[in-house]
Amino acid sequence: MTAGLGEAMRDPDEAAARVDAWAQGLAAKAERYRAAQQRTEEIRLTSANTDGSVRVTVRADGSVTGLDLSGRARTMPLDELSAQILTTMRRAQAGIASRVAEVMAEEVGDEDPQTRSMLVDNLRSRFPDPDADDDGSADAEEPPGERPASSADDEENNPW
Repeated sequence: MTAGLGEAMRDPDEAAARVDAWAQGLAAKAERYRAAQQRTEEIRLTSANTDGSVRVTVRADGSVTGLDLSGRARTMPLDELSAQILTTMRRAQAGIASRVAEVMAEEVGDEDPQTRSMLVDNLRSRFPDPDADDDGSADAEEPPGERPASSADDEENNPW
């Protein structure tokens, strides 16, 4: 290390060029991370339950930005509707980690794989796939006849 320092001391122009290149590299890296952050903030993931009566949209931080209920949702018992909303929200959130990983790969590439891995692993632990350890009961189809058909089923914009 002292040999490198000695060389830099002998050629201050070379040392300045190295510092400038290092600073430019850091600035470029910071810009790639800013771009990744901006694209991540724009992520919206939407999931729907099996019959389409519940649709939930979330951001990359997991917050809900949209909840759409079809006319069919009016016919569900409230406890079932609540379960459908939560399960559908969790399914949308479960896609966050892979979508953020895609953005990071596109913007940052193979640079800093440890940080990217930590970020994605954190998102996977915060937003696990509800179907991975679910017995299926939370979003199971109901037996025929439990949910009466209604002409309001197609009223997507007016669920009530």
